[in-house]
Amino acid sequence: MDIRALNASQNYAALKDATKPSATPGDGVKFAGRMADDFSATLQQGEEAAKAAMTGDADPHALVQALAQTELAVEAAVTVRNKVVEAYQQILRMPV
Repeated sequence: MDIRALNASQNYAALKDATKPSATPGDGVKFAGRMADDFSATLQQGEEAAKAAMTGDADPHALVQALAQTELAVEAAVTVRNKVVEAYQQILRMPV
């Protein structure tokens, strides 16, 4: 895995436009699909790094970084899920 000092700032610059309101209704769906693909890729990279570490092909630093990214992705997904469930429950409590 390649680690660059400016990786965080480059990722921020790349995702900066994601915080702007979407101009068309389909943009949100495309963004959610892209995020699901990124989540899946992160989990797959973590699994590949773990397999490589078990066979002795990966350095420990790469394994720790991959597992940290995977943990962060799972925590973010759980947080989003909790917010969606909470919003759904609030909608159900609304008087009709």
